[in-house]
Amino acid sequence: MVKEILSQNVRLARIVQDYAIITFGLLLFSAGWVLFLIPAEITGGGISGVAAVIYFATNIPVSISFLVINVFLVVIAIKILGANFGVKTIYSILVLTSFFALFQNVLKAPLVNDTFLSAILGGMAGGVGLGVVFSRGGSTGGTDIFAMIINKYRNISPGRIIMLCDVIIIASSYVVFRSPEKLVYGYVSMWVVSYSLDSFLSGANRSAQMFIISKQYKEIAEYINTEAIRGVTLLDGSGWYTQKETKVIMSVVRKKETGAIFRKIKQIDPDAFISMASVMGVYGQGFDKLKL
Repeated sequence: MVKEILSQNVRLARIVQDYAIITFGLLLFSAGWVLFLIPAEITGGGISGVAAVIYFATNIPVSISFLVINVFLVVIAIKILGANFGVKTIYSILVLTSFFALFQNVLKAPLVNDTFLSAILGGMAGGVGLGVVFSRGGSTGGTDIFAMIINKYRNISPGRIIMLCDVIIIASSYVVFRSPEKLVYGYVSMWVVSYSLDSFLSGANRSAQMFIISKQYKEIAEYINTEAIRGVTLLDGSGWYTQKETKVIMSVVRKKETGAIFRKIKQIDPDAFISMASVMGVYGQGFDKLKL
């Protein structure tokens, strides 16, 4: 009984810690927008970028557009992807909406006078903030949701979908500003976000190959397949020292997904043996399309 209570307390503490760190990441992400990008009239990617374009065109607060668009996407995602769709994603959307509502009008001018520097600093804050959120299994929703929905029906890499969406979103700012310079600053910010995110999540290699050996292989494989939504291959192995047959789980996942998978494996089987390696190129369903 005591062990169960302690286990529950540890699990609760871990959940609270995860949400606290996600909240910090969201605060950092929103700071990049409200302190640098929006005051400098720079448009970035994602639904935040869409909300910024709407704000520049109509003066509707970013928080309102961001919330409305994401609620629409979440409702569709729940209907298509299932009721278990991302509690952390919904939490992140609500918290990020609150941060935009609270801080958008704090500054009327960017912290720095140089627009290019605003794009760099805003992109860095946004990228590191996203890295913090992703490292705890969170997501800011938006184009991530859209990519998951498209990927369910079409063999298109989510990364390509997100990149295409970001390119279109930033290009749409030209309709508002009629300025090629604003487009360039927007794409600079997008590149800095991507680079900062990759660097935070252990380098530019965005995929990882995992080999997992555990007696609870069924439960681990089920989690990776149904909740992390990644493919799993079960291999037959034999321990040379023990001379016993064993099962080996092999899965290729995105780097940003590994944190949540590691924590789940530790919860299921703390003694599991895990080997992870960076992968330079991954081709097939859910990743990049093979080109000849």
